[in-house]
Amino acid sequence: MFATRSRAVGLLAGWLADLVFADPRRGHPVAGFGAVASALERRTYRDSRLAGVAHTGALVGVVTVLGVAIERIAARFGLTARTTVLAAATWSALGGTSLLRTVSDMSERLTSEDIGAARRLLPSLCGRDPDALDGDGLARAALESLAENTSDAQVAPLFWAAVGGVPGALVYRAINTLDAMVGYRSPRYARFGWAAARLDDLANYVPARFTAALVVVCSPLVGGSPTGALRAWRRDAARHPSPNAGVVEAAFAGALGVRLGGPTRYLHGLEIRPALGDGSPPQVPDLRRAVTLVSPARLNLCPNSVKGRNADSHRPRYAACASLKHERRKPLHLRKHAR
Repeated sequence: MFATRSRAVGLLAGWLADLVFADPRRGHPVAGFGAVASALERRTYRDSRLAGVAHTGALVGVVTVLGVAIERIAARFGLTARTTVLAAATWSALGGTSLLRTVSDMSERLTSEDIGAARRLLPSLCGRDPDALDGDGLARAALESLAENTSDAQVAPLFWAAVGGVPGALVYRAINTLDAMVGYRSPRYARFGWAAARLDDLANYVPARFTAALVVVCSPLVGGSPTGALRAWRRDAARHPSPNAGVVEAAFAGALGVRLGGPTRYLHGLEIRPALGDGSPPQVPDLRRAVTLVSPARLNLCPNSVKGRNADSHRPRYAACASLKHERRKPLHLRKHAR
């Protein structure tokens, strides 16, 4: 009982730390992991799945051993030390506050019709070609990124920290970070990144569906439709190339009464994504509603928490490492919400 209570307190403390402090501009442990992974890639890269399996397995294995060692050492010093290291691990794995601040900033720039500034901000969210997008295209890209990363950067880290403690939080973040770095469909990474992408799909399977359920529950708070969210989830999610992104994006589309998907231009080429949801493509007001929708969903993850500061009132502090799906290769200090 005391161990369970200690874990709950550690999760709540880590979640509150992310809510208050977000991600530091420098020195984030995920950025350090990304630097190590990049250095190792220069030695291990081969255009083959086997090389990618070895690369991913080595890095995830080291993080697993490190997480277990940290937790065992902390346990020797009592529940307070164990709770503290869990809080630190949870904070390092989360990225929800930086995500919301960035998307909020995007909505402000689009509202003021500063398309140039919005295009410059887009690489902090996804790997699409910003020069090919107008205001509506930028709103759609930001909303789809917000939808997927509500799972990847908010729900999944808490889920794995709750299930696996310090090792669970750290290993999840390592998997998701590797997916952000190599797990996308390009000539260089289609084979080498296969292992990271498949492992990330497995790690996010349950959290993505829990996120979609939260969207269904919270949708009335923004005038959305629980029925529409469920309908789009059941009807459209399987059309998406990602088994997890399709679930959350479809739920968001149905809840907000918009249509996501369609032609999607990345820096490496054009992809035609299936339509998710009904209605018109999203516009800036829909993006603001999506931010509002995510905020109570975050609070619902910690039922005994108090409300934090509204993310809309803050300028974004960019994340240390990215975690979107198959979307981009970014500078290390920006990789926490992007793939």
